[in-house]
Amino acid sequence: MMYPFMTLDDQAEIVHSEMKPDGRVKVYVEKPDEKDFFHNAVCWVPGYQWEEINGFCQEELDRYDEVIRSTAHLILEFSQRGGLMNASNL
Repeated sequence: MMYPFMTLDDQAEIVHSEMKPDGRVKVYVEKPDEKDFFHNAVCWVPGYQWEEINGFCQEELDRYDEVIRSTAHLILEFSQRGGLMNASNL
């Protein structure tokens, strides 16, 4: 299951999985694009290993990497609590 986490000012959506048995969390970034429909990528936290990168330039990936690194503590916590909505009791 993937849980909504954040929408950035460039309309990129960041969602994450539950914590896997090995302690990692899959973070998925997707952004609408007029030409290609969507650009997307996967980042595994912790470790910040990127894979399945489609359409993003290095500058965009660097920005998303910075956002994910700065919020990884929240992503890791929410991944164990059923996402942001469950963690905040909303």
